[in-house]
Amino acid sequence: QVQLVESGGGLVQAGGSLRLSCAFSGGTFSNYAMGWFRRAPGKEREFVATIGWSGGSTNYADSVKGRFTISRDNFKNTVNLDMNSLEPEDTAVYYCAADRLYPRSDRADFWGQGTQVTVSS
Repeated sequence: QVQLVESGGGLVQAGGSLRLSCAFSGGTFSNYAMGWFRRAPGKEREFVATIGWSGGSTNYADSVKGRFTISRDNFKNTVNLDMNSLEPEDTAVYYCAADRLYPRSDRADFWGQGTQVTVSS
């Protein structure tokens, strides 16, 4: 059974940076497209970024484009989200997701437990 474990969340001041990591186990990592999603307090879970099986295809939400970068390492079975120029609006629980096609905010084969990111103003 595939398991996803996120790490790297925390408290940061506005304008700061964080790197989230997601460790994949229990399956063949390169068979899955990966994504990051987030849920802010009182809001629905929303798309942040996705990356294809080989890492050659990436997509970003407009709200994070130019500030966040998603990457994957198919040898280490990890997917990362580098977050720069963080804003209070980025405060949320961030979830890693894996899907054999493409993860979406309302559907993915597997989800991590989430990691909290809090950006103070």
